[in-house]
Amino acid sequence: MTAAGPFAHPTDVVRRQLFNLLNRKFEIFAPDGSMAFYTEMKAFKLKEDIRVYSDVNKTQELLVIKARKILDLSSAYDVYDSTQGGVKIGALKRQGITSTMVMDKWEIWNAQDQRIGGIEEDSWILGLIRRYFIKLIPQSYKVEIGGQEIIKFSQNFNPFLLKLTLDFTGDPGQALDRRLGIAAAVLLCAIEGRQQ
Repeated sequence: MTAAGPFAHPTDVVRRQLFNLLNRKFEIFAPDGSMAFYTEMKAFKLKEDIRVYSDVNKTQELLVIKARKILDLSSAYDVYDSTQGGVKIGALKRQGITSTMVMDKWEIWNAQDQRIGGIEEDSWILGLIRRYFIKLIPQSYKVEIGGQEIIKFSQNFNPFLLKLTLDFTGDPGQALDRRLGIAAAVLLCAIEGRQQ
C-alpha cells in the first residue's frame, strides 16, 4: 500500500511527557508542526491495546496495536488498520531478553507473520550503558527491510520529554508500510520508553 494522508510524511516527530504515570500520551507531528496522530495508553494494563487517532479529540481511529499475550517480554503486537475495517497489516515482535538486558531489538512481520525486517538499537555497548549507567543518552534505531537499512529513528535529548524523530526519507519506494512504521515508533516509545 502506498502511504497516503498522514502516513505520507517523509519525517514525523513523536513526543511524550515523561512524568505522566497514569496515562501515557503520545503526540506525533508532521514536518509542518501540525498533529498527524495521537494516542494514549492507560498504565498498569495487563495486555496492551493501543489506539492511534487522527487528533487529540480522537475524532477518527486509524490504527489498533494489540499484544498477543499478557505480560510477555517477547510478545508480538498485531497492527490493524481501523479505516479499512480492521484489516491486519502486519506485526512487530520484541526480542524479549535481548531488548530488556542488552539492546532494543524488534522483528517486523507482514500480515502473514513472515519476517520482512527488523529494528535495532544503534549499539549494544550504548544499550548497556543506557540501561545500567546513564539513562539520559539518547537512543537511535536503524530499521532494515529485506536486509537493507532504510529508515532511522533518533531520540533527542530532553530530560522532561521523550522525543523521537522518524526519518523515512531513505525509503522512497516505501518498502516498509508507513502504518507499520508509525506503529513501531509508538511501541518503541511505549514499551522501550519504560526504561527511561
